[in-house]
This record gives sequence, structure tokens and C-alpha cells, in this order.
Amino acid sequence: MDTITATTAVEPVSRAVVDAFFKVYAQREADKVAQFLDDQVEWTISGPIEYLAFCGTHRGKQSVVDLIKIGVPQVLRVYSFVPESILIDGDQVASLSRQLSRRAADGRAMSFRVANFMRFRGGKLVKNLSLIDTFDAVEQVLGRPLVNGHAGAANSNVVAL
Repeated sequence: MDTITATTAVEPVSRAVVDAFFKVYAQREADKVAQFLDDQVEWTISGPIEYLAFCGTHRGKQSVVDLIKIGVPQVLRVYSFVPESILIDGDQVASLSRQLSRRAADGRAMSFRVANFMRFRGGKLVKNLSLIDTFDAVEQVLGRPLVNGHAGAANSNVVAL
């Protein structure tokens, strides 16, 4: 019995493209970030949408541009995004970064880590999954510690992930 294995050639993303992407992303230059986005990009930020309204999945270039220009700034004013580690394997990129922000509501400073897992095709970002240290971030957004992983009273059903 013959088996046919379908292979898809993976076009590696260059370090130059990744570095250029992170440079404009760190500066929150949404229109320049757009140059690196595939038209059908899928951008997911994993986190509690009740406290970080920009979390969730955003599909399409314009949706991601709006997220960077409008969605995130409504909650956080990012003033520093520094990739601490970047690994590139073919068309995939993993990074760990430190983000410094101020809460839009009151200017309180926040600092937390973000891990990004990305896939590029033809030099364009087609998929991003951002994992925020949400427990830390939510405590900073609330301005108080979470009790046993809950944002409110002991009978609350909201849990930081």
C-alpha cells in the first residue's frame, strides 16, 4: 500500500523581518505594523476580557490596526515593550517581552510579561497568540491583590488565568 505524504514547504522568516516588526510594534506605530500583517491575520490576546477589554481574537489587518490604535489604549497606554528573548524556527517566532504601561483610567504604572507565539508567511504575520501574565496584570489594573485567584468576594465566579 502506497502512502502519499503531503508536504508544504515552509518559507523561513528572516531575523531582519522579525526585528523590524518588533521595532514598530514596540513603538505602537499601528500603520507601520500594518505593513507586516497579512490581510487575513488572526491576532489573539489571551486574558480576562472583563478587566482587559482588548483581549480576545481579532481577525483581519484592519481589526488588528484598530486594536493597536484604539482598543489597547482605551485600557493601557503602553510606553515600553522590550523583547527579552526571541526565538525563530522556520516560519515561527516565539518571544518573551516586558511591557510597561499606564492605566488609561488613572495613569497608574504597570509592568508585566507578555509571551508571543507567531507564524509568518511570505514575510507577513499570519497568526499571533499573546499570553499576558494576567494574574499580575489584573492585580495591577484593579490596584489590589486578587484573593485566592478571585477579583471580588469569595463567591465571585471571575478567575484570573
